[in-house]
Amino acid sequence: MLRRVIFDGGSSLVTQAGVDQVALQKRTLRVLVVGQVVAAAALSAAVTVGAFVIQDILGQETPWGGISSATFTMGSAFMSQVLARRMSQKGRRVGLQYGYSLAIAGGLLAGFAVNRSSLPLFIVGLFFYGSGQASNLLSRYAAMDLAAPNERSQAMSYILFGSTFGAVFGPVLIKPAQDFGVNFFGWSKYTGPWIASACFFVFALINVAVRLRPDPLEVSGGLNSQQGAGVITPNLGAALRTIKSIRNARVALASMVISQVTMVAVMTMTPVHLKLHGHEDVSPYVISLHIAGMYAFSPLVGKFTDRHGKLLSISVGAILLAMATVMAALAGEAATLLWPSLWLLGLGWSFGLIGGSSLLVESVPDSSRVTVQGAADLLMSFCGGMAGFSSGFIRKAFGFHTLSNLGTVLALVLVVIGIRRLVSVRIARTSL
Repeated sequence: MLRRVIFDGGSSLVTQAGVDQVALQKRTLRVLVVGQVVAAAALSAAVTVGAFVIQDILGQETPWGGISSATFTMGSAFMSQVLARRMSQKGRRVGLQYGYSLAIAGGLLAGFAVNRSSLPLFIVGLFFYGSGQASNLLSRYAAMDLAAPNERSQAMSYILFGSTFGAVFGPVLIKPAQDFGVNFFGWSKYTGPWIASACFFVFALINVAVRLRPDPLEVSGGLNSQQGAGVITPNLGAALRTIKSIRNARVALASMVISQVTMVAVMTMTPVHLKLHGHEDVSPYVISLHIAGMYAFSPLVGKFTDRHGKLLSISVGAILLAMATVMAALAGEAATLLWPSLWLLGLGWSFGLIGGSSLLVESVPDSSRVTVQGAADLLMSFCGGMAGFSSGFIRKAFGFHTLSNLGTVLALVLVVIGIRRLVSVRIARTSL
């Protein structure tokens, strides 16, 4: 049982055992971080070999290598809206349970399809597997439900940081999973990582189902605000209109989308580029460094964002993305420049995502919070999926350097958007 204590016009949640909202937030973060560690390991391991599976089925020179990342990301996009609907109705815990359950089913189906060399079944499995990514992304909003306004970015960053350990070591576990599947079960080379990933998601599911109590969205009043406003089922059109009507929300969405598109396009084709030039063995480690850039420094990124502002964080992220894509374009056939390039690519994405997500939350009304979160993640994942899908064709037709140059153009667009809005806000403040 929970009771609310009112003071100075505000409120603090206190349990009968005397645990306040601050303590509950810390516990919630611990639970979410554990889930992120396990789920990130599953996601990074499977996604790393996705393009290789397509090549094994369709041939090494196929331009369709990006379809694995595209399908996975499209699944994440679609499921973000489905899970947002669940969360608005039943809370964060139920939504995350639903997402992890679908990811388990998708991983098992993908593994079965790989073993049978069935591309249609693999695509279906990948789509449902994307719900795991959607769950991980929506977890960052769950971390913000109970956080103070000036600590939301940092709370989100802890969740992203939790992904570091799983995401870095996930690709390293690919070969043991491959060998185990081949030697003990007679599976094909890439079947083992998908089955292992599904097992990892089982642990994530149990963690959320058992330990994420009470539900942070319900405790914060967010669930009641959604229902009280009559928004039981999120309406995508209404959410998009809300974002369109608020300038900071538009900037936030642009940051999330452009950061995701740039990152996915270059990252997806990096393993393929390395393999074609005889560097397949280093590919998992380059991706691990990239993922470390995405997550390992997120607590520092979160502190920076809370202290210096969301708009500055977005601008810094855009500059880092531009630097990363320029280095990728100059890499040539060697792997040397791709190590720092992929790291900067991940770090720039971290600034853009944390800054954009935090700005989005503080810009929209509480009554539409969950709806807008789902819609933003849908667009981010959809556009990222399209980037992953088209990246293979662009690399095949024009080369990896051209793909990287296109990423540079997008990053520079975000630089302009972020800096213009930052300057206009500071001018407005100084004129008051």
